[in-house]
Amino acid sequence: MLRILLLALPLHCAAEEPLLLVLQNGRSIPVSALALEKDKFVVKAEVEGFKAGQAIPMAMADHIYGEKPAAINQAVALALTGKPEEARDLVLPVVKDHAITAKIPGNFWLDAARTLLVAHALEGDSTDTNKIGKEISDATPAQGIDSFVLLGKALLLPAITTPVEEREQALRDLTTDNHPANVRAYASYFRGNILKKENKKTEALEAFLSIPCLYPSGGLILNAAAELQAADLLAESKRREEALALAGSALISSAGTLLADQANERITSLK
Repeated sequence: MLRILLLALPLHCAAEEPLLLVLQNGRSIPVSALALEKDKFVVKAEVEGFKAGQAIPMAMADHIYGEKPAAINQAVALALTGKPEEARDLVLPVVKDHAITAKIPGNFWLDAARTLLVAHALEGDSTDTNKIGKEISDATPAQGIDSFVLLGKALLLPAITTPVEEREQALRDLTTDNHPANVRAYASYFRGNILKKENKKTEALEAFLSIPCLYPSGGLILNAAAELQAADLLAESKRREEALALAGSALISSAGTLLADQANERITSLK
């Protein structure tokens, strides 16, 4: 399954430009050429302008430059569509490869690690959820406990033994203004799923539509997944034109993920 998913990724993934660590003096070096030792980077092998064994204090790092790994968006789409195991397998290598950049502005490790946390939580794996949650909080010390840790706790509540009202409320609590947009979007999405299963379709529709309307900066993939869920609910209510518009919007936002295929299917069935 994972091999198929990897093959389905956009072809440009194989030709991605190397990730660069840009220093405060304007010079840059491929991240792949570096190892992290406490508070400094060490050049593993000679590259242009840098000698093997040369130490670069972390304080000299300005930002990370490069293209976001396509696997992150694909993994988000998998997690949102009930495939957390595939999401975990896809994003775990990104988390490992980008780990040394975790505390540098502009890194992609944080997005990958948060996606991995969601996947672990949806699998019911509390040990790995808590482990990656601690790593995320350690990488963002100014924020204290990262809000994704709280999201993980809410998603870990077992459906068999936890009342529906308690699970729904735990997610609702994460949609308040004191949490970042991406956490509010995830919480609203999974709250919508609970409400949909309970046949509370009006409330579920509101939860899904709040994502692109109130938390659009939470991420294009979250927006697309929510729009597809809302489109299905609207189609059931014979609101075809609105459903078609949402499916079209989802198609634009979800390029390179399985959500794009699902959006095309919805559009075809609604026409």
